[in-house]
Amino acid sequence: MFKEFIEFVSEIYSSKDSISLHEPYFAGKEKKYLADVIDSTFVSSVGRYVDLFEEKLSEFTGSKYAIATVNGTSALHIALKVAGVKPGDEVITQSLTFVATCNAIRYCGATPVLLDVDKDNLCLSSIKLDEFLKKYTQIRDDGFCWNKLTGKRISAVVPMHTYGHPCDIMQIEKICHENRITLVEDAAESLGSFVDGVHTGNFGKVSAISFNGNKIITTGGGGVILTADPEIAKQARHLTTTAKRAHKWEFSHDEVAYNYRMPNINAAVGLAQMENIENILSKKRKLAEIYNEWFSRRGIKFLIERKNTKSNYWLNSIILGDKNERDAFLSCSNKSNIATRPTWTPMHMLEINKDCFSGNMKETEYIFDRLVNIPSSARYNFEKS
Repeated sequence: MFKEFIEFVSEIYSSKDSISLHEPYFAGKEKKYLADVIDSTFVSSVGRYVDLFEEKLSEFTGSKYAIATVNGTSALHIALKVAGVKPGDEVITQSLTFVATCNAIRYCGATPVLLDVDKDNLCLSSIKLDEFLKKYTQIRDDGFCWNKLTGKRISAVVPMHTYGHPCDIMQIEKICHENRITLVEDAAESLGSFVDGVHTGNFGKVSAISFNGNKIITTGGGGVILTADPEIAKQARHLTTTAKRAHKWEFSHDEVAYNYRMPNINAAVGLAQMENIENILSKKRKLAEIYNEWFSRRGIKFLIERKNTKSNYWLNSIILGDKNERDAFLSCSNKSNIATRPTWTPMHMLEINKDCFSGNMKETEYIFDRLVNIPSSARYNFEKS
């Protein structure tokens, strides 16, 4: 199967040379808009393309407000801050995630609480979340949820829509509401993913999306904060622009804040990408269908979207038999210059998170031993016969 896979992927990408895991797909007005920015000299955080990019994101996602940032991690950091996460708090998230999720929690002075995921979508398990809250927490007279073991306030739950597959967000939203915990969505990987027709990032109080070079669309480096709350949007915009009070020439800042505003030159690329988003998503879906059919014929599990969800299929994933088969597949494909990757080392396995509570990680560790991401870029020329 390994040799067959290498030949098949080489055919998809019309290449006998190196094939990346996820190249950016530039097929629009990126160069035109970049030239316009350079000619304007407004290449930093002041410029019309930042506003245009935010408007386009708001329109596409259905979010009332969109605040563009320098990267997805900064977007999540500010999303947590404006959601009310404070030093000494605890924030529940999944162990199977990129390290940026936990880093953003740490930036706020809070401690991650790590829980298991569902095997079929790789996202925070609503069942494990409910079990943890019922066993270890209580709602006190102040109206907040508190961890009975640590005595710390649980101020937020942060599920991630892993590889673009939406989590069980409506059930998680219900659990958060019942336990008076703020829901913050890590939608870094899920631009173009929907649950019952609603774009991810619109279920929580606030959310964050990434536009890193390997994402569905890219701005080189960049992110966005989404929210429907005007006060949160106002606060997020203020905090990401060094808390500078508006004035034509004076420099007045009213709190310690961050220089997180997206530069105009990055937003120009992002706008061109967003103008082509439907084509990109269509190509991604077609690629996933091709892969699913190919792997199904060989008895290998290819991860597909859950019922009532629409995945953007950012990174396509297969589940192999065990860790030995995973490692053999990774070794063979990468030696053939085809980029494949295992999933991230789970957060509970990292030394930097040894102080975190972690529940039973049966599914997380199962996935870690078996999952492989395969080439997923929209830059292919293969036509399904």
